[in-house]
Amino acid sequence: MADQYQYNTNEEKIVKDSHTKEIDLINRDPKQINEDVVKVEFEDVIAEPDGTHSLDGVWKLSYTTFTVSKYWCYRILSAVFGIPVALLWGFLFACISFCHIWAVVPCIKSCLIESQCISRIYSLCIQTFCDPFFEALGKIFSRVRVVMRKEV
Repeated sequence: MADQYQYNTNEEKIVKDSHTKEIDLINRDPKQINEDVVKVEFEDVIAEPDGTHSLDGVWKLSYTTFTVSKYWCYRILSAVFGIPVALLWGFLFACISFCHIWAVVPCIKSCLIESQCISRIYSLCIQTFCDPFFEALGKIFSRVRVVMRKEV
């Protein structure tokens, strides 16, 4: 809550809104999460081996058709479905965050608290019953000596 407010020299409150921060319209993938996924060019999909070439005009027109159709199809799909899909993803991640904050973390903390209690009881049982037994066995077998002789 304290991070949302910034004070200037006149002691006026300036509210910083993290939801409408400035967006970089040039570099739209700053963390390179789609670096190797969607870089599909004409040469990655269509290639003619030596000895099997179409007419140069057909090849150029195919390249132009592929490139322009991919560009405009993506633009149209993102214009039609981008906002609804962003709304769905925002809702999904909000639900995941809600579950994580209000259910998963408290459940894990509860399990850790209970396991600490159980581990203390287990440790006391081991120290009470097993430690004396194994100490006695150690003292019994401490006088055993193994000697290896080579007889000819």
